[in-house]
Amino acid sequence: MIKAIIFDFGNVICRFDDNIFLNKLLKYTNKSFGQLNSLIYDSGLIDKYESGGISSDKTFAAIKKTCGLSILKDEFIEAYSNIFTSVEDTIKLIKKLKRNYKIGLLSNTNPWDFEINIKQVEIFDLFDAVSLSYEVGEKKPGKRMYMDILNKLKLKPDECVFVDDIKKNIEAASEIGLHGIHYTTYQKLVERLRKLHITF
Repeated sequence: MIKAIIFDFGNVICRFDDNIFLNKLLKYTNKSFGQLNSLIYDSGLIDKYESGGISSDKTFAAIKKTCGLSILKDEFIEAYSNIFTSVEDTIKLIKKLKRNYKIGLLSNTNPWDFEINIKQVEIFDLFDAVSLSYEVGEKKPGKRMYMDILNKLKLKPDECVFVDDIKKNIEAASEIGLHGIHYTTYQKLVERLRKLHITF
């Protein structure tokens, strides 16, 4: 019997667009959009930050230096984190699901995004368990992430559904035994939940 529904955050509960951040940085540097994208995202620095391998202050210092930014820390954090918009259909669905199931959050994220965005969503208090990559020390599809949320929920894999917009994360969850749903549209999510006899 399914007892919990676990959700990814980015592009499931809230959409995000890294291009908004990069465009905001352009006024603080002589680097191009493409150069900024390569220096920040292709360098592996953000992956390290989201895996807990580097602090927020060191992340800021490293990006400021490598990108030649003339920017204050507060300005940088505002640009970095204000890239999210709520997926209202998912938020309404979680409120309904909470009546009958435990709700979990499993997210590859970092301290800035957690404090400024994730903790501020109206449904945050509905989560029975929260597992964050920077706290676990590993990002999905690493198995430690899935085991962390299962331990917090005190449930077996086959008692949980996991919803994520990235297919490899769903494949890894399914290998452990969770019921994985690859999120593409809200309607398809609803259809998959109903096939699993989830009531809401």
